[in-house]
Amino acid sequence: MSETHAHTVAFVRETQLPQMDPPPGETGAVKWVRENLFSGWFNTIMTVISLYVIYRLAAGIFPWIVNGVWTADSIRECRTMIGDTGGGCFAVIKERWQQMLFGFQYPSDQYWRPTVAFILLFVAVAPVLFMHLPRKLLIFTGIYPFLAFWLIWGGSILVPILAAVGLIVGYFAFKRFERIGFMAGLGLGLVATVITWWVGGFVTGAMSGFVALEPVASRDMGGFMLNMILGTICVSLSLPIGIMLALGRQSHLPIVKWICVVFIEFVRGVPLITLLFVANVVLAYFFPPGTALDLILRVIIMITMFSSAYIAEVIRGALAALPRGQYEAADSLGLDYAQSMRLIILPQALKISIPGIVNVAVGLFKDTTLVSVISMFDLVGMIRGPILSSTDWAGVYWELWAFAAGLFFVVCYGISQYSQWLERKLQTGHR
Repeated sequence: MSETHAHTVAFVRETQLPQMDPPPGETGAVKWVRENLFSGWFNTIMTVISLYVIYRLAAGIFPWIVNGVWTADSIRECRTMIGDTGGGCFAVIKERWQQMLFGFQYPSDQYWRPTVAFILLFVAVAPVLFMHLPRKLLIFTGIYPFLAFWLIWGGSILVPILAAVGLIVGYFAFKRFERIGFMAGLGLGLVATVITWWVGGFVTGAMSGFVALEPVASRDMGGFMLNMILGTICVSLSLPIGIMLALGRQSHLPIVKWICVVFIEFVRGVPLITLLFVANVVLAYFFPPGTALDLILRVIIMITMFSSAYIAEVIRGALAALPRGQYEAADSLGLDYAQSMRLIILPQALKISIPGIVNVAVGLFKDTTLVSVISMFDLVGMIRGPILSSTDWAGVYWELWAFAAGLFFVVCYGISQYSQWLERKLQTGHR
């Protein structure tokens, strides 16, 4: 500033003012509310409408919960205690929660078995879901399916051990003959597994009482336990089968490609309810005479087929999204087909497929309630059947369905949150 201009200024501060906090309206909750809820006339109107809707919902739900009755022997006693307060009859949940979780035929003194299996499930899936855990825990992950089968279904422990031995023999046979070709190794491994199970069947038949728990038939299982069994097993099986179908659909072998194409297109074109009726009535005709295939196993086969077709299409879309250079890079390294898929292509494709796979998994878990249409008493079947048909609790609807919705929401929300965490962990956006 020149001397001439400086003399024209009325006042020039020679000391610096101390730093001050921003105005109250420019920070904290006030700023957030103004920028996010009342940033304009349209957002203000929508905020007011939303607050009114929330108020109306809360005004109806809050008295329903606060004035609810949790201890009563029947709906008549419950309504007498509620009076005109508008409370809910939650006593039915306290009275029938064991049936809703375990079904009405599972032995009550054996509830500890599915409970232990459910707790061990978290231990088994932890090293699969979280990579920073010790890899040695994967040994228990491999053991868990056979241990859970023994806990839930009971019988001799030799049955799950034989099933595990058969798979191990099949794996080593596959690795031994993989050099001939992938399909040849897969076929010979499958033959070795079946032979091991067939021979071991004589041993388990002769020692049926060796370290045995009380057997529980599949028709005695129900409640939310049945939904968890179907959801966990079908999701676990659908992913590897879906990957193989997706790879098979892109195969250069015409027979393999068309088998996969026909399977995917046929299964996707048929409603799941139809497949469940096939599992209940028709599927037994495809097995040798005298074969009594378990109903839960038939349902698992059909639901797994259904979800595998959808997962295959999700993964095929991810494979198509990969640049051609990734395939050429694998070829330039001298990798064979199995190595290039396992080390380069599939890790990238699965990372892209996470949202789609999780979407199929959540839908599959909710679709397990459809088994109630074939007279399987899952959680929905228990509510619609034994509980609402009883004279003690006929007429209680909202409380039971709210309980069922809460259980499914907890599981589905947990899956969704894990998938979002995994996407951030793997940086799915190719940052």
